[in-house]
Amino acid sequence: MNRREIIKRMAAVVGGTLLGADHILARGIDWDTLAERPPGAGVGLFGKRQVRLLNEIAETILPETGTPGAKAARVGQFIALIVSDCYEDADQKVFSDGLAALDTQCRKQYGKSFLRCTPAQRTELLGQLDAEQKAYYKTNRAGDPPHYFRMMKDLTLWGYFTSEIGATQALQSVEIPGRYEGCVPHSIGDRAWGEF
Repeated sequence: MNRREIIKRMAAVVGGTLLGADHILARGIDWDTLAERPPGAGVGLFGKRQVRLLNEIAETILPETGTPGAKAARVGQFIALIVSDCYEDADQKVFSDGLAALDTQCRKQYGKSFLRCTPAQRTELLGQLDAEQKAYYKTNRAGDPPHYFRMMKDLTLWGYFTSEIGATQALQSVEIPGRYEGCVPHSIGDRAWGEF
């Protein structure tokens, strides 16, 4: 990877982190009417069913507990937008092929699509994929394509914790600008701090 490519990718990551998911998603798309769109309509490269699938995968990774889950933060739409608008063609292909492979593996293992599986089946499948991607990264070499499930996990975390829900309900938050405090008391069990 050359210096120009590194700078370009770092700018996308840092810029996305500074802007947050809500600002990236504010592109004139009415997310509340996503289900009312005609069949085949979706976000960028992804159709409506694929966006639903991404939301369910993200919700399995970060489910609703005492705070809203990834689906409430519309992480599936965020992932579709980032992959469509920010990823290189080769990485888009790895991600899209991986999404199809995930659903195919689910059909072979459980006889139904991921969207029709129970939460326990979804968790089991994603656990297997997580073990697979960890093994992949132990043996891959520089220049090997990324594993699609690692991409999904990273995008889920990024989309959730930079969304309003993630920053204000899953994390403790302080609006910026504010006074800098380098040392803030933190007790065991307190939520981590996030800024927006």
